Amino acid sequence: MITIFHNSNCGTSRNTLALIRNSGVEPEVILYLETPPSKEQLKKVISDMSIPVRDVLRQKDTPYDELDLGNAKWSDEQLMDFMMAHPVLINRPIVVTPIGTKLCRPSELVLDILENPQRGAFTKEDGEVVINEKGERV
Repeated sequence: MITIFHNSNCGTSRNTLALIRNSGVEPEVILYLETPPSKEQLKKVISDMSIPVRDVLRQKDTPYDELDLGNAKWSDEQLMDFMMAHPVLINRPIVVTPIGTKLCRPSELVLDILENPQRGAFTKEDGEVVINEKGERV
């Protein structure tokens, strides 16, 4: 079972979803802006990624600056509360697989946590070739 916290308006998220599907798996797609994770889910996902909470905060096109989230005064709990109040602050895409959980920026990072090999060539939306015709990472 693979889960992706997805934003269909994000090219990186679309590329990541396509790479998962190129491995022959149809993941559970959570449109997190419409159905945000609970705080407990978010806490677990961040813990499973073994990265700081701040690394999950998205800055671009969010209220990050307006809320002064770059200020060191905010605790991890408070930052997660902001993410709950404003799901757009959750960076994406986050992918959960049996191998691991990862913030997939760039999208090809998902390849590190997929069990199945790629089934064919894959080119990102921007034209960058990631997988060759033999299904091998370029």
